[in-house]
Amino acid sequence: MNGGSAVSGVQGLQGLQGVPEMSAAVAFAGMKRVVDVVFRAGCPDCRANVELGASALRLAIGATSKTTFYSFTCPECGVAVRKPAGERIVELLTGGGVRTLRLHSPG
Repeated sequence: MNGGSAVSGVQGLQGLQGVPEMSAAVAFAGMKRVVDVVFRAGCPDCRANVELGASALRLAIGATSKTTFYSFTCPECGVAVRKPAGERIVELLTGGGVRTLRLHSPG
């Protein structure tokens, strides 16, 4: 090698005209999740504890806590399950990639 280091090549990128600085959040914003998130839920009908991927769940966010819920079909018994979702559940589900529907009240 000619005495230079690999780092000096990277340092040479600093201050390039036309290349804006960006945060890590912006740089990684378009990346897909590497590991699928698995959620655990209980079926009130058959009492099975099941593991579900984000695609198996739906989150509906209403105007109040009484109209905010998540739903899934129990893989054990096939029953449609609907459960209330508080703030923490909403955070976990949206962060895990669960599809979300915003409910609007008429008027």
